[in-house]
Amino acid sequence: MNTRPTVDLARVLLVIVILSALMVGSLYILRPFLPGLIWATTIVVATWPVLLAIQQRFGGRRWAATAMMLLILLFVIVLPLYQVISTLAEHGGAITAAVKSLPEYALLAPPGWVSAIPLAGPRIAQEWQTLSDAGAGGLLARLEPYLTIAAHWLLSHAAIVGVFVMHMLITIVIAGILYSQGEMASDFVKRFANRLAGPRGVAAVRLAGAAVRAVALGIVVTAVVQSVLGGVGLWIAGVPAAGILTALMVMLCLAQLGPFLPMLGGVIWLFQNDMKVAAILLLVWAVLVAMLDNLLRPMLIKRGVNLSLLLILSGVLGGMFAFGIVGLFIGPVILAVTSTLVNAWIEEVPPPVEPLEIPEATGAALPGAPAEKA
Repeated sequence: MNTRPTVDLARVLLVIVILSALMVGSLYILRPFLPGLIWATTIVVATWPVLLAIQQRFGGRRWAATAMMLLILLFVIVLPLYQVISTLAEHGGAITAAVKSLPEYALLAPPGWVSAIPLAGPRIAQEWQTLSDAGAGGLLARLEPYLTIAAHWLLSHAAIVGVFVMHMLITIVIAGILYSQGEMASDFVKRFANRLAGPRGVAAVRLAGAAVRAVALGIVVTAVVQSVLGGVGLWIAGVPAAGILTALMVMLCLAQLGPFLPMLGGVIWLFQNDMKVAAILLLVWAVLVAMLDNLLRPMLIKRGVNLSLLLILSGVLGGMFAFGIVGLFIGPVILAVTSTLVNAWIEEVPPPVEPLEIPEATGAALPGAPAEKA
């Protein structure tokens, strides 16, 4: 008679406690590098086909990885800083004069078209006129509480700039390592997933990579295209600080808020300076650019992965609210992998068979049943 083997419960619990402590300790040690690791992994997975194309054209992984790191450094750090510094230098005199004139600044009366805005137009025009009638002292008195809150917030979050720069440098270094050793990292992740969940785990890893590329194509490319088109419109219309407004449009488009608000600011500035034709044309252009994502984003996402667009967009918005900007990529990956695993688990069991309905006693025999003897 076979006896059931005894389980050493204390040993099992001790192993679980030790493994949990090692995992928690490792994550705590790597905590300063986790944001950079997540961003670097996202960037490398999304741009891996570009790396392979550069490697095939010029030969050598080292040259391709160096080129990709320089591109990341250029587009993530150098160009934004150069744009901000050049814009401040170009309009430094105007900014200084505007700051000096703030105590004497009085808001202009609202233009006539503000009252014609449906629903909220009369209320906006009334509040605008109230601020205009208050003069410089009244306007500063109304704005002082908000300016004080903003100043306190900026002082309390001044260290964020240094942390951001450190995370960017860590991201670039880790991205360079992943570019040069990408196959080894991918093989490790696949073997770990296979050990954890078999072929289904490997399929989940591939799906996660496809979801990251889909979001990079659908969200990031759409944001860049909309921001570039919006920035070109602002520059042609002659709106000052078009570079800063374009950078603001990039952030708003990544946050799924669209480029319309910065362009609307340019439209208001043109109206205030009696450039009505340019303002109307810029307003039409802003509406067209804002509507572009309804066409471009679904098309690009479907090219990257065959998943529900509602699931991808829900992951983008929910991930952004839960994890910040990096949640744009984490959210869709989590929802895509979860949805695929749940569907695969459901499909393992065949659908329930409908029960056979027995006819009522009308003298009719069931199909295939032997005939009743007389």
